[in-house]
Amino acid sequence: MITQPTAEVLIRKIPSELHFAVSEIFHSLQGEGLRAGLRCVFVRLHGCKLRCSWCDTPYALDHRKPEHSMAGDEIIKEVQKYDCNFVEFTGGEPLEQHNVFPLMKWFCDNGYTVAVETGGHINTEFTDSRVIRIIDMKAPDSNMTSLNNYHNLEILNSHDEVKFVLASRKDYEWAVDLCEKYQITKKCAAVLFSCVFGSLEFRTLAEWILSDRLDVRMQLQIHKFIWEPNQRGV
Repeated sequence: MITQPTAEVLIRKIPSELHFAVSEIFHSLQGEGLRAGLRCVFVRLHGCKLRCSWCDTPYALDHRKPEHSMAGDEIIKEVQKYDCNFVEFTGGEPLEQHNVFPLMKWFCDNGYTVAVETGGHINTEFTDSRVIRIIDMKAPDSNMTSLNNYHNLEILNSHDEVKFVLASRKDYEWAVDLCEKYQITKKCAAVLFSCVFGSLEFRTLAEWILSDRLDVRMQLQIHKFIWEPNQRGV
């Protein structure tokens, strides 16, 4: 079980004392969500306990084999190289590294728009309230549904986003039921439905959403159309 640190421990830490397993840091266009198309610096932390059947970053999963070890101030300097005030922490699973909480706070304190994309199995309540939480709830075909932390859907902020990656009609119906149960569309900035790339046809998902008159946003991963779908660093 991944335990959470206390808020007091998080607040005491400063970036130079924080250390991270990092997969990659890169400057690209945001490919998803309400800020799709904007320049963004992505900090991909290394390691994730989930093994989703459709994972598109398998190189960032194994905690035992991090690509880089970096201190918080090194991450800050790398982000600052790109002169971009939008930074997103992703993974792997960024929230499995507890030091990310005070690092995200540092970026918020210094005028950055900060987002974190999290797989839905980690309690997000320790996240600074200014951080945009993009919570990727795992549908049945991911084989990871049993690890979802549904408490995250009860503590959403109005600027948060909830994401469903769908591979089948079963996944779609599960997501629709969850949206209704937790009244997600009324709690956050956007509910995002997207297709597992190469598994579910975009037109099929679009027609389901239209037929059911859902108040959700269908999204495409635009970086996978601009660049080769499996290319890193984009």
